[in-house]
Amino acid sequence: MKTKLLTLAAASLLAACASPTLQIDRSHVSQNQDSRAQYLILHYTVLDFDKSMKVLTTGGKVSAHYLVQDNPSKVYQLVDENRRAWHAGVSYWAGATNLNSASIGIEIVNPGFTETPMGRVYAPYPKAQMDDVIRLSQEIVARHGIRSDRILGHNDIAPGRKQDPGPEFPWKRFADAGLIPWPDQTQVEIKTAIYQVGPVPEVDWFQDRLSKVGYQTPRTGVFDVATREVISTFQMKYRPANFSGDMDAETAALLDVVTSPGGMKTKTPLPADDQPRSEF
Repeated sequence: MKTKLLTLAAASLLAACASPTLQIDRSHVSQNQDSRAQYLILHYTVLDFDKSMKVLTTGGKVSAHYLVQDNPSKVYQLVDENRRAWHAGVSYWAGATNLNSASIGIEIVNPGFTETPMGRVYAPYPKAQMDDVIRLSQEIVARHGIRSDRILGHNDIAPGRKQDPGPEFPWKRFADAGLIPWPDQTQVEIKTAIYQVGPVPEVDWFQDRLSKVGYQTPRTGVFDVATREVISTFQMKYRPANFSGDMDAETAALLDVVTSPGGMKTKTPLPADDQPRSEF
């Protein structure tokens, strides 16, 4: 009996010392907030589906919120959108760094490129896979209010260090779906003709304009390797047929239009079921 009384007394003492459950009033919600996800970053895996899934879900210290299979196309969510995935690495865009903390990453199963005697050859993306990537991107953008100028490739935020999603990625289809703006073709043609007649701008002009787009660009006035890599990355998106990194007239025209008021046009997005299905 005595032992029982001691046990009850000890239990009562512990209960008295325990902290009460914190009561939180959640009836007031601030209007001054937005999503932590400010960027959408697109990648290719350079691996087949099985290896991609293993690397992204086990101890490889790399992850993404989504993985999109190639054949057949299927979307897998690997990380909750409210948690940070490890996909961007050392990164920069328009003054922002450490983009893992503020982005959602989509990895797309694609072998990347193959080195051949004729040069580097990039693999195409299956149409059905791109249909799913575009739909997924539309849903993510709608959920988080991600700005169109913050839908980027891994190479945009790490030029030279990364090439994905590469020149075969259909950025123009993203523009046609209303996800990103695109250079006005008429303005590009006019300015290309002008730059073909007159001198192409100096390297410091290219460096200044590329910085305005958002790229981390040297500001040395020297046409160095880093500057060529940034130019090549810009060309991969807007002129994928030729991404040599050269400072030619068409690249100057594109860069001029992209960084000029009224140069970029945004299409009104279509409902997901009405998206164009033509090959890109």
